[in-house]
Amino acid sequence: MSGFDAARLAGVISPLRRALLAATRAEAGLPELSDAQIDVIRALPRGTSKGPAEIAARLRLSRSTVSNLLGAMEGEGLIERRPAPSDGRRVMVQASPKALDLFDRFDAANSALVAQATSRLDDEERTALAAAVPVLERLCDLLAADHEETR
Repeated sequence: MSGFDAARLAGVISPLRRALLAATRAEAGLPELSDAQIDVIRALPRGTSKGPAEIAARLRLSRSTVSNLLGAMEGEGLIERRPAPSDGRRVMVQASPKALDLFDRFDAANSALVAQATSRLDDEERTALAAAVPVLERLCDLLAADHEETR
């Protein structure tokens, strides 16, 4: 694949995500929510609940990692655990009103910051970025599928 630099792409993804997270936190005056906490809240939209195993599968994380994360989030008032209605031995998790408020603020600030930054790109750069989004989504799917196959 000539002209494509995989190392360069890999090297920009993490700093881009960290920069966006830090800028969003500052813009919205948010507490220190980690990427993982934001991903858990995103996986629990308003009015829904999911089991820890379902959250782990969706986020492509181990069950033990999600269990530890949920424990910390519960201590911070970000999630609520309840027995499953159909089976009291199972636990269902939902985002707390506090978490949903933080996420709404995060999501609005995040989108606004991306829109503001991309408005400073020229038309050709914005066109290239728009074309890259579906490819990045596909790349994410491929990497996730490869990861699942090696489990």
